[in-house]
Amino acid sequence: MKTENWFKSWFNSPYYHMLYRRRDHEEAAAFIDHFLKYLNPPAHYKILDLGCGKGRHSIYMNQKGYDVTGIDISDQNIAYAKAFENDKLRFAIHDMREPLDQERYDLAVNLFTSFGYFDSMDENLRVLRATNANLKNKGRVFIDYLNAELLKNTLVESETQVINNVTFNIARSIDSGMIVKKIEVIDGLETFHFEERVKALDKQDFAGLLAQSGFELLDVFGNYSLTRFIPETSPRLIIIARKFK
Repeated sequence: MKTENWFKSWFNSPYYHMLYRRRDHEEAAAFIDHFLKYLNPPAHYKILDLGCGKGRHSIYMNQKGYDVTGIDISDQNIAYAKAFENDKLRFAIHDMREPLDQERYDLAVNLFTSFGYFDSMDENLRVLRATNANLKNKGRVFIDYLNAELLKNTLVESETQVINNVTFNIARSIDSGMIVKKIEVIDGLETFHFEERVKALDKQDFAGLLAQSGFELLDVFGNYSLTRFIPETSPRLIIIARKFK
């Protein structure tokens, strides 16, 4: 498996969804409620969900009355999400490094660390530049990322989980600015190997990337309740920025 394509095989694997089964819809709904209250977007807003997975955030935002498009590189995720489509909810297989189409959106969301997948900062920058191209003038982007500073100080180097008789041996490390999670899956007589890689980006890194891609940083929060970001203790790094060009 080539490291630059780790997300294609892992996100299409049933083991990915098994390992992260606790990401439930109630958690997603509570988070969406908090950020919609903060942003207070008008009812006519068009929202783009970047790296939408199986669509749990997109579906809930649509239920709140918004026109939502979800994109993801996993064909299996999108196949699942398409069962929920309606006239104001659609899903597409798409690489977020490329602008989607001629449509322009009022708001783009990138949730649950669906950014920083690439070793090259230029490739990560492409994601934000494509996002900028997808937004209307003064459109906003909302990015939910891990807090790399906290993670570096609390990294659990190895653990084993057994889920439905499937064993997950997980090894974590930080290598050349990448947070790496190697996942060995033992399912009966078969063994599979997967990997997750995300850039160890901090608040200053995001500020630089956003400025280079035509955004101004508006606010930073540290958890899903949208309280103040504290680098040493906050579990998340949540960014709100606005397109200025």
